[in-house]
Amino acid sequence: MTTRLNTPLPAVGLWSMELRGAANPTVREAATELDELGFRALWVPGLDGGGAVDDVGHLLEAAPQATVTLGVLAIWGQDPAALGDRLAALDAAHGPRAIMGFGVSNAHSASQAGQDYGRPVESMGRWLDALDSAPRPVPVERRILGALGPKMSDLAANRTAGWHPFLVTPDYTAIQRKRVGAQPLVAPHLAVVLDKDPDRARAAARAGIGMFIGFPTYRANLARLGFTDDDLIPGGSDRLIDALVAWGDLDAVATRIREHLDAGADHVALHVLRPDDPDRPALPLPQWRELATLLPGFASTN
Repeated sequence: MTTRLNTPLPAVGLWSMELRGAANPTVREAATELDELGFRALWVPGLDGGGAVDDVGHLLEAAPQATVTLGVLAIWGQDPAALGDRLAALDAAHGPRAIMGFGVSNAHSASQAGQDYGRPVESMGRWLDALDSAPRPVPVERRILGALGPKMSDLAANRTAGWHPFLVTPDYTAIQRKRVGAQPLVAPHLAVVLDKDPDRARAAARAGIGMFIGFPTYRANLARLGFTDDDLIPGGSDRLIDALVAWGDLDAVATRIREHLDAGADHVALHVLRPDDPDRPALPLPQWRELATLLPGFASTN
């Protein structure tokens, strides 16, 4: 039986590695500005968990109108009972505005934590069992999974409020929505490059997400979507990059967001990628400000 997310997400939010380290006043000031600009959903990667929940707390305080989601936290080495206690403390301090996203990451991550990766879906299922058995569990309606394939997506639909897929196209969104029905949350990550020059934009995209194309889980999912060995080269072919990344001007980004929403996504998390420039500022505030101008056009969605 599926459970609907009970913490509201708008149609569009921001996913940002730069918002980790939110103990830094500069990061908190940026989160406050994003809140004032109208972003009501902020996503931060959980990675291996070090400081991730602390960052969520700082962001909830800095952005009092926003939902903050860990997208996603690797389960290896995480104490389910402690996570439930941390979420309860965040709720007490800031209201129920945090969502916990969990993922199996990869075998190396499990090994680093001294654990056996095993079969990913089975490992995640056992970890969710432990989460449910905690004295103060993370509620089903406040958790999601990082998932791609049908088995992990089904687990997400049955044991959480939905899932957050990475490196996917609108076709993926449409396939999954048709497969699982209307209830589970489907909230894809969407990389964005605000640059109309094809060579610069694709280079920024490859620098930001190209390495993931070589990971077996992503390769398998992209193959299911019809991409071939000619596309799944190091850094990805132009065809693949163009399918995965919204690059160009604001109209191009808005079009890709709309394609995901029309395909059945509940929410799209925008991840700004920038050229590798040692002199660039630490935070992509100019790009975030530009993207904020798109928000009114999606305000009535969902």
